Order: sequence, then structure tokens, then C-alpha cells
Amino acid sequence: MTAADLAPQELRILVAVADEGGFSAAAARLGATQSAVSHAVRGIERKLGAVLFERGRFGARPTPAGERAAAHARRVLRMLRAMAADVRGADTGEVRGALRIAAFRSAALHLLPPALERLSARHPGIEVSVTVVRELGAGVAGEVAAGRADLGIATLSGPPPAGLVGATLLEEPYSLVHPAGHPDPRALPLVDWAENCGSYTRDWWAAQDWIPAATVRAEDDGAVLAMVAGGHGMAIMPALSLTAAPPAVEITGLGPGRPHRSVGYVTTPELASTTAVRAMIRTLRSLAQPSLERTEAQLRAV
Repeated sequence: MTAADLAPQELRILVAVADEGGFSAAAARLGATQSAVSHAVRGIERKLGAVLFERGRFGARPTPAGERAAAHARRVLRMLRAMAADVRGADTGEVRGALRIAAFRSAALHLLPPALERLSARHPGIEVSVTVVRELGAGVAGEVAAGRADLGIATLSGPPPAGLVGATLLEEPYSLVHPAGHPDPRALPLVDWAENCGSYTRDWWAAQDWIPAATVRAEDDGAVLAMVAGGHGMAIMPALSLTAAPPAVEITGLGPGRPHRSVGYVTTPELASTTAVRAMIRTLRSLAQPSLERTEAQLRAV
């Protein structure tokens, strides 16, 4: 027997063990016995010809092959659910089904809410769930690749990762942020956070001899704004992060050579053709640029 003989229930068991980190927890989630789950996993490993889990006192930890198998299993199961939703809506034209979205923090705060409001008004049959993901390591795209999200709102530094498709929604500019009224903001210490996408602006950043090494590192962009508002330094931040900038901070342009960050969507080739994902992409495209223009107008008015 081969991988082609895997049944949906076997895929569910594989995903449950990978998610729960053990056979007992997976069995409880599935309403099965531990021995049945363990037996099923051994059968899956025979069909795939690979060891998928390291067994031990810690439970069952996915091997690299297991991580990849679980990602494929999540995506196959998601396509089965998408198929059912698309087929049911074929005669009526109604878009239905679940839609799992992963997004980095500022996109989830400022880009997604109006898009979800419009999507709900147009397609009330779509049930959306949102996960906020730190853009570190695999980040948002990794959630989509692993099958834990159908659509990701991600920062893009080039083509989507292998196995994914996507496109840019907007290019958000960076600005200098500092305590309002400060006479020499560039002389202040730098406040930064790990997700500030320095890799996307590395060349520009390296050419600025006035930017010091960060002396304050915050958890996220909201904490950076709070630190700057409190007079603890200046920061260089992208436009979405400045949507709700407090009045105690001042935003100054960085000139015509200012850096930008690309924000876009990523999904899988299979899910890109489903009605729910297509509807969300259309909605994001219709709102992304106007949202950025409103943000820039607000910043100019500060």
C-alpha cells in the first residue's frame, strides 16, 4: 500500500498527533483509544515509507518528514472541506465555508477589520477565523505552508515561498517617529522591535550614519509607540504601524529615498481557486490601497 491509499481519517489522526504532541492527547481529541491512534500511525508510516514521529517520555514529536506530512494532510483535509462548500454553493452562487486567515499584527489591527466587515456584508456564509502571527522565522507564510491557515497577510521581500502563490497588496513607506516637539529627534536613542523587517530595508538602513544601534527593544510596534510617546527614544516605523499613533508622537518623513515594506497575501495554489479565498483576495485588493492612502493622509495631518 502507498500514500495514495491514505484515508481522510488517517490524515485526521496524523494531524491530531502532530498538533497535540502525543498519542493520548490525540486520542482524546478524536474520541478514540490510544492504541488505535498508535496503530493507525504505524500504518501511515508504512504507507509513506518514513518515520513520522519520535516517540519518548515527552510524547510524540514530529520528525522533519512528519512535519511535512502533517502539512500536506492539513491541506488535503482543507481542500475536502472547501470542495464541499464550493459544491453546495454551485447552484445558488452563494459563497460559504470556513476561511482561516493568518496576519501579522499591524495588518490584523488596521487592514483586516474593514476587509472582514465588507466580506461579511457581501458573503455572510463565510465563517472567518483570524490568527495573529509574529513575522519571525517562517512567520505568516509558514502558517499557510503548514496548512494551519488558508490565506496569509504577510510581509513580502520577493516571490512567495516555494509551494505558495501570492501578490503584493500595498507598499507602505517608513517614517521617523519621535516625541512631539523634540528639537533634535535624530539624536535620540533608537527604539526597535524584532519584527521591524530590517532585512527589507537593509541597504537604506546601512547607509544612514545617523541611525544608532537599538538601545531599547520592545515586544511589538504598539510597545514601540508607547516608548516613543513616553520620550524614551525615536523609531523608524512602517505606515500601518502608525495608523493609531498617539498625539504625543510626531511623524516626520524620511525623504524621497525612504524605504518601503511590501505587504501582500499568500495562499496555496489549490486554495487560490476556492470561492472563499478568491472573495477575500478581491476584498483585500479593493481596500488595501485606499486604506494606505487614508493612513498617509492622517500622518500628514499630525
